Amino acid sequence: MKKVAVFGNAGGGKSTLSQKLSQITGLQLHVLDKIKYQAGGAEVPSEDYKRIHQEILSTERWIIDGFGCMETLWSRLEQADTLVYIDLPLYVHFWWVTKRFITGYFHPPQGWPQNSPILKSSLNSYRALWLCHRYLTPKYREYIQQAQSHKNVYHIRSIEEISQFFELIRNQINSQNC
Repeated sequence: MKKVAVFGNAGGGKSTLSQKLSQITGLQLHVLDKIKYQAGGAEVPSEDYKRIHQEILSTERWIIDGFGCMETLWSRLEQADTLVYIDLPLYVHFWWVTKRFITGYFHPPQGWPQNSPILKSSLNSYRALWLCHRYLTPKYREYIQQAQSHKNVYHIRSIEEISQFFELIRNQINSQNC
């Protein structure tokens, strides 16, 4: 596990999972929302984002959390040796976007740029939920099905599987250290 792509629909806990995975593995975490958006929520120029994304891909070890844009998504998934696809039921994603919206006024959401506009960003997340579920989720599922033959693939489909994923990773690391 050297190059890890964590992806899935909005509100699925990608940032929290990625942060914990980075702590467990020691891999450097790159949060795409913090690369694609400046403090305050303004989007960086597309060429700047793509350049930084490519620089990250060219390094030896990384965890990349998030979507970014369609232009960079599939190349990132191709270059990753490990895919972590968070594919929870849609109602869980919806609830977690709502929870993040409510708590975001008291504690900035993990993985978001500093001073992100909570209302605007949350509304964008709600819009993305259905669009991703309808258009990207089938493509993600097909991609990971094919990728299983040559990559480490973790398809997380429930909240319980998130805890099981961390236990599995800890066990793998411990067995490598023996």
